[in-house]
Amino acid sequence: MLDKISKKILAELQNDGRISNVELAARVNLSPAACLERVRKLHEAGYIMGYTAQLNPQLLDVSLLVFIEVVLDRTTPEVFDAFKQSVQLIPEVLECHMVAGGFDYLVKARVKDMAAYREFLGKTLLQKGVRETHTYAVMEEVKNTTKLPIR
Repeated sequence: MLDKISKKILAELQNDGRISNVELAARVNLSPAACLERVRKLHEAGYIMGYTAQLNPQLLDVSLLVFIEVVLDRTTPEVFDAFKQSVQLIPEVLECHMVAGGFDYLVKARVKDMAAYREFLGKTLLQKGVRETHTYAVMEEVKNTTKLPIR
């Protein structure tokens, strides 16, 4: 169980992963040494998995965001494993989730435009083992966050 101070630390780090330890300590009312120790323990316990920079997809020329439902031709452990291994190597794929329901995987990917998506789909995603896909191109990102609710 996380106490109130550890939750505050996690919330502050989600807001600004580059915050200095001195500033973080001031915001959560701890000494810098005690704060650093808390952050170290949160890392060790697995609450903090790492730090990343959020990049602007438009400036990097990957502004088309798509979600793709993927149905595999067979649902055997070998086909699942082959798909999981291959999707790990595709840089355009941001997320891939095995789901329960009418399809096997939900893939989130970013590409330059629709022409780039067609090439991506044909040359990369449509591989042996994939029976069909359904694509949803995002027209507007209403909310895009990596922040988890901390209760």
